[in-house]
Amino acid sequence: MIKTLQKKFIATAMAAISILLLVLTGTINVANGLISARQTDEQLKMLAETEKLLMKQRGTPTESDDIPERSFLWPKEKHALRQGLFHPPMNEDMAMSLRFFIVCLNEQNKAIRKDVSRIAAVSADEAVSYAVRAVNAGKQNGYLEHFKYQILTDAEASENKTVIFLDVSGQFLSIVRVLVLSIIVAAVGWLCMLFFVMRLSKKAIRPIAQNIQKQRQFVTDAGHEIKTPLAIIQANIDAMELINGENKWSRNIRSQTTRLSGLMQNLLTLAKMEEENLVLTMERFSLSMLLEESISLFDEAAALKDIRVERQIGREIFICANEEYIRRLLSILLDNAVKYTSQSGTIRVVLKNADHTAILQVENTCECLPEVDAAKLFDRFYRGDSARTQKNGGYGIGLSAAYAIVKAHQGSISAKYPDGHTIVFTIKI
Repeated sequence: MIKTLQKKFIATAMAAISILLLVLTGTINVANGLISARQTDEQLKMLAETEKLLMKQRGTPTESDDIPERSFLWPKEKHALRQGLFHPPMNEDMAMSLRFFIVCLNEQNKAIRKDVSRIAAVSADEAVSYAVRAVNAGKQNGYLEHFKYQILTDAEASENKTVIFLDVSGQFLSIVRVLVLSIIVAAVGWLCMLFFVMRLSKKAIRPIAQNIQKQRQFVTDAGHEIKTPLAIIQANIDAMELINGENKWSRNIRSQTTRLSGLMQNLLTLAKMEEENLVLTMERFSLSMLLEESISLFDEAAALKDIRVERQIGREIFICANEEYIRRLLSILLDNAVKYTSQSGTIRVVLKNADHTAILQVENTCECLPEVDAAKLFDRFYRGDSARTQKNGGYGIGLSAAYAIVKAHQGSISAKYPDGHTIVFTIKI
């Protein structure tokens, strides 16, 4: 229980930390991407406005306007661009460091002017090829490989198109670099937090662990203390009946002491199964024979309700387990079946072996199935009778003890409702 609680604490804490790191990493990278994109837009806008000024000065270009060297013209009105932490400065020096090229195409997509003086990685022919691809894409701006482009239309010759390409590989590299670094930092931070959470988890759950331990100790001590007065009461009832004979009062007292004795036995079993470092004495025995013996103990109780008990028990099925607790497990399941089987109903017990695993199924009919999921039947003190009357004699702890016994043997137990009037418990050990 304590280890399970510790694991859940670590899992919950690390889930919260993981979400926080994901949100922080995602926010940082999205913000960095948006800032880079905005900076690129401003640079491309500045180049476009500069080119418009140059186009006005040159007039309509001709095929002889192939200029190998291009002087950059900074528009005077752009000296006052926004600057700040999230708005990098845009000035003449920044503009001169940009890598770009410009191609002017006529109506037939033939280059009438090209300028590759500001980039060394792209030849004139490659620049024309990029421009043709951009114009054929049918968009005024967009991305082409690691370039961002914008298409301008000549005011005097509308059939001519000027395409400006800005190399944004540096911005892409910066975005990827920030992404990788943020992921590495987040991963290292996550591992560090996992180390600290694991180290502090024991201290964090110590008060809860102490309370659980006190509860277990209380149940164990109370169980052993109650055993003695119960035995005395039962002995006194036996003596009274020998002297005065049996009557309804003695029968009621005997019934309630038997009920309380069963409750304490299940509580002690449950407390024992949940002890830390529990070591069970395992031995190999015949589950088939033990099941036959256990069923025979409930034959009389089943006969009183006219219940038909069907058996399909495989022979020579052996398991390695603690025989005392497995006997208790069978008693709980059979007692539960007899209590909740409807009058003249049926109990079906099946034991088989599959892949070296013993599979036990206890199936019984009942008038009304619980209105909750079958898995809730293993909750402590759960009763299908919400009023918690003693109509069926149950006390809502038996199946919890059965669940603890199976889990202590590294097995599994489940319940299901195959139809509207049947419940099946399946145990695999």
